[in-house]
Amino acid sequence: MLLKVIRNPNRRTNLVFLPSVRKYFSTSSRAGVDVASKDGEMRIFLVAGEVSGDAIGSRLIAALKKLSPYPIRIAVMGILELLPHLNKFQEHGGMIFAARFGRQGPSAPLHFHYVAPSFWAWKGGEARLKGLSEFVDHVLCILPFEENVCKSHGVAATFVGHPVLEDMLELNSGKATTEKGWEVQGNADVFRSKYGISSGSTILSLLPGSRIQEVTRMLPIYLKTMNLLKGYVEDLTTVIHVAPNQHVQDYIKRAINEWSTSVVLVPGGSPCTKYDAFSASRVALCTSGTVAMELQLARLPCVVAYRAHFLTEWVIRYKAKIPYISLPNILLGSSVIPEVLFRDCTPTKLASLLR
Repeated sequence: MLLKVIRNPNRRTNLVFLPSVRKYFSTSSRAGVDVASKDGEMRIFLVAGEVSGDAIGSRLIAALKKLSPYPIRIAVMGILELLPHLNKFQEHGGMIFAARFGRQGPSAPLHFHYVAPSFWAWKGGEARLKGLSEFVDHVLCILPFEENVCKSHGVAATFVGHPVLEDMLELNSGKATTEKGWEVQGNADVFRSKYGISSGSTILSLLPGSRIQEVTRMLPIYLKTMNLLKGYVEDLTTVIHVAPNQHVQDYIKRAINEWSTSVVLVPGGSPCTKYDAFSASRVALCTSGTVAMELQLARLPCVVAYRAHFLTEWVIRYKAKIPYISLPNILLGSSVIPEVLFRDCTPTKLASLLR
């Protein structure tokens, strides 16, 4: 049921948003295509502020390369590296410059916002959408209810489906898929063999997050949780999925020296390895995020945990208008996944749910 909610049945390809992009280019504005035709290439300024955004952005660019009749040029990154290219952004309209200075008219750049802000989660969030239309041409929504709400507040939007389903489509390529078969089955034996884990060992997948702030806050809690679990579970192996973030990687490598249970580090970036690990695991413990959706695809029982700075927790308690933090629970309107949040997020509580 959950996966039926987040997919777009009108999209037959894993490049789920491309028909929407093509339609928007052809009906709302020809600016981007006309400039590309003149220059002989499509120039794109892509902004991704974190690891998860970078992952989605890389898929977007790969898809655009298949769609665009012109070569794709990606804007350079950095600060000093940008200086020699400022005139190009001013001439051809990088999205950030357009948003900042409000360029309008037929030569203005198109500004797409891929993944809508979580306006639905906060009190007064929908009212703030009106401001979004001032600098965003089109929002590509990954949740079905977002499109109509955006449109009702004057923001052009299209539901394109959740990008997490692309892993399933790619990994299940060539396999028959039914409504009840929307899942990804990894190879547990391959994973155990690759990392030297015995068949009798109980594997717990641990996903502490992709941002260094959340990892440094959550991993010590998870360490104490594993120490409690080892008294109840014989031959426990903790598989830590490490995000492709250098700061996160360095921190986790240092932190595991204090762990008393067997630990295996799995580098992020390979969906195949990730789902192999999920298939080999008995249960997962994760920090709230997209991974909760991936664990549902893998049909792996999990517990979602979250702690933040006490001021952040206070804001969430008093400003949030939904009772859940994980997307599966939000979409289904039910606590299908146990959530242990804020002050309740203690090693004792987590261990009791994972046993």
